[in-house]
Amino acid sequence: MRWDVARALDQAHGLPRSSVFDTLYRSDTWRDIERGRGDRQAWLEEAHRTLEERAGHPLPRLHDEWRRAQGPIEANLSLVRDLRASHKLGVLSNADSSLRDRLEREMAIHHLFHDIVCSAEVGMAKPEPAVYVMAAERLGIPPSDCVFVDDLDTNVEAARQVGMAGVLFRLDKGDDLRVQLAGLGVRPRG
Repeated sequence: MRWDVARALDQAHGLPRSSVFDTLYRSDTWRDIERGRGDRQAWLEEAHRTLEERAGHPLPRLHDEWRRAQGPIEANLSLVRDLRASHKLGVLSNADSSLRDRLEREMAIHHLFHDIVCSAEVGMAKPEPAVYVMAAERLGIPPSDCVFVDDLDTNVEAARQVGMAGVLFRLDKGDDLRVQLAGLGVRPRG
């Protein structure tokens, strides 16, 4: 997540901190969408209306702008390429049904992972314990042999509760995922 872009959009439009994020991802409608229920377009429209209500005036489509700013972190993709030969790699994402298409067609990175678990496809979302267990099972690895990386501390803590090692990675805080994983003994072998 490009938290820096979300903060900049909040500031540029005089919105309270976390407004762009909260109106998109902290609603009952999103909880349905991320579990594969509901109408994606209705969710996006609701989020925009809620954002405009917070602002008290019309706004450009800030959620669309923020989503366009999302993209692969090249240093992490390099790490994934280096780890792929010696480790099983998976994506576990709370996402709407467009995730797989974005990974395949827009970013063209789907082939770097052994499995992709999209919450909208499986009907469960982080931090539900069962979705972590499912992700490990689909990779054929016990949770105790998994290292889970996320940018939300609640998701990392939930992974730890099912026995996974957890890494909180925040690019906007200057984190270096290669260094963080090496500290847990996860490094390319070859």
